[in-house]
Amino acid sequence: MMSRKFLPVLLVLTGAGLFLAFQTKGKSDNDNPKSRYSKVLRNVGLMLEQGHYSPKKIDDGFSRLVLKKFTELLDDDKNIFIQSDIEGFRKYENKIDDEIHGAELESFFSINDVYLKRLQETSVLYTDILSKPMEFSKDENVLLDPEKLNFSRSEAERKDTWRKRLKYLVLSKYVDLQAEREKNKGKKDYVTKADSTLERESRDAIRKQIERYFKTKITHDNADENFTIFVNTITGCMDPHTNYMPPIEKRSFDEQMSGTFFGIGAQLKEDDGRIKIANLISGGPAWKSGELKVEDEIIKIAQGNAEPVDVTGYAVTDAVKLIRGAEKGSEVKLTVKRMDGSIKVITLKRDEIKLDDTFAKSAIINGDHKIGYIYLPEFYVNFDNPEGAKCSDDVAKELQKLKAENVEGVIIDLRGNGGGSLPEVVKMAGLFIEDGPICIVKGRGEDKPFQWKDKDKSIAYSGPLTVMVDEFSASASEIFAAAIQDYKRGIIVGSTSTYGKGTVQRSIPLNPESENAYFAGKKPEDLGSIKLTLQKFYRINGGATQLKGVTPDVILPDGFEYLKFREKDNPFALPWDEIGKVDYKPWTSTISNDLVIRNINNNLKMNERFNKMQADLALLNKLNDKEYSLSIQKFKEERKQLQATNRDLDTLSRLSKNLVVKNIAADTLSINSAKEKLDKNTQWIRRLSNDIYIDETVKVLDNMINQSTTVKNN
Repeated sequence: MMSRKFLPVLLVLTGAGLFLAFQTKGKSDNDNPKSRYSKVLRNVGLMLEQGHYSPKKIDDGFSRLVLKKFTELLDDDKNIFIQSDIEGFRKYENKIDDEIHGAELESFFSINDVYLKRLQETSVLYTDILSKPMEFSKDENVLLDPEKLNFSRSEAERKDTWRKRLKYLVLSKYVDLQAEREKNKGKKDYVTKADSTLERESRDAIRKQIERYFKTKITHDNADENFTIFVNTITGCMDPHTNYMPPIEKRSFDEQMSGTFFGIGAQLKEDDGRIKIANLISGGPAWKSGELKVEDEIIKIAQGNAEPVDVTGYAVTDAVKLIRGAEKGSEVKLTVKRMDGSIKVITLKRDEIKLDDTFAKSAIINGDHKIGYIYLPEFYVNFDNPEGAKCSDDVAKELQKLKAENVEGVIIDLRGNGGGSLPEVVKMAGLFIEDGPICIVKGRGEDKPFQWKDKDKSIAYSGPLTVMVDEFSASASEIFAAAIQDYKRGIIVGSTSTYGKGTVQRSIPLNPESENAYFAGKKPEDLGSIKLTLQKFYRINGGATQLKGVTPDVILPDGFEYLKFREKDNPFALPWDEIGKVDYKPWTSTISNDLVIRNINNNLKMNERFNKMQADLALLNKLNDKEYSLSIQKFKEERKQLQATNRDLDTLSRLSKNLVVKNIAADTLSINSAKEKLDKNTQWIRRLSNDIYIDETVKVLDNMINQSTTVKNN
């Protein structure tokens, strides 16, 4: 729901955008990066100040914040810049805000020039460091946590920083090779190598790895990419979810939301610095042509008859951007090198590719009771195609199939689900309740928040329900889990809390004149768009999902608990607050969720497996949050402790007896239609069968079903 108060703001932004476009037209060429970057920066500033839900003042204090964060994002390991560079950048401390407001853009170009110069310098350091044998008896440490590091005070200190980092990598590889030698000692035909040989092979392996790293980094870290980082530093200082998207990134975002894109149906991989074909999607253009083969190396990519781009040193993600297109039927030409060394140019026409892994899918778990399981990786919708996939429709279909199989309970798995469409989550929640509000959204300065309601009284499924979440469950996932919890419709199972993203964004073009087909008689320049935070989510009980997320009813320990990546760990996150609750009618049932939750949590307190997992995870967090020794003896001792703890966790994370998981009969034909689908399904079923968290969630449902049965019998 777009706030009505925001509509005048959009008009102001449109007018400002047009004014800026006219103001710059004739003064500079649109192909000039400085002109384009200035327009992007100014329009982003207007959006932030006049449209953001809770804007910070763009002043000298904001400018200092942006400068510090930008240099740290460019050099996130603090091993490229030196301290004198950082001090030299201070002349821009109070200027970036002026540049956002229309002053000549200087800071980015100056910082970027220094960065690219330092990157070139740094990219050759490894050759000298790795050319000499390394000695691992010296008692020295390496610190890898950038938050605890300072920029090097000199070029010599920077080189020593790289020496220690490379020594750590070589030592790790060297110890692995020694362990492999020990394991294979005495085996027939195994050639035992001396330590000196293993040390040399370790340096050679790391040299190749670092060579590939810098080749890709130098190709990728161009002015456009770094300017995107610069603008996203500015938007990120407002809040973590306001982002600038250049045109190609916007296309990728839309593809992710819809679960479809226009491409050739080939999956790529990086192999020793080269981009190769990893797999062909059945039915896709590449598969149909019969010309492109697995293991073919892609050398160049061209758009139709345009000049081909040499992708040597490209990251896989950058090559994918070139291959995918915005239009069905558009041509892409790949220059590929076969395994026999021959070179061939292959012309393919893009077609719609569906990402099946993005869509809802289900299975049946047989045990004490027959349980239906639905996995939903995101709340997807195709905004451009009314007939495209919608998660609410797909989940409804999966529920119908599960009901036809006479399941006694249902699990909705939202682990790793980062969110998606707000209307879709409202519709999906409505599948499990009669009708009523699902969430509340509040815009900037609004006195009366808007209620998103399910108005459909029909219920797709009324039986026992559990929802699985984790730290990666965010946004729409949190709305769904919160609604199910507030209505007492089901039980939420997961880690200590969900992610905590309780804000609403809308994608807005940065050149508003592009809304017209042509501007001033020519096609307007595409400046990209901004995904702008406009509103906040609130639960129907009045509390925000922002920052705090949703606390599950049943909490299980997991391996990511100690990583600092939730919303609450970001210093720029918007705060938690609450508003008045709305009227809603909780679900009435013969099952007491509170009683089930109490029973399960009491059992978990005495669960030796989870208690031991909790202790091991705490130990791993402690072992990983430190300096690492470059003495081989201490290194081996530390690794031994880490490996023992990881082995223990691995054992604890495996079920002693696998769950009995099978596909729904109605899905058999589709699964067996292609070998690729069959293989993926086999892996998926195997993974579900040995998932301790699904096993624990099944126990929650068993408890609910047993209680319901007892009530009926009485």
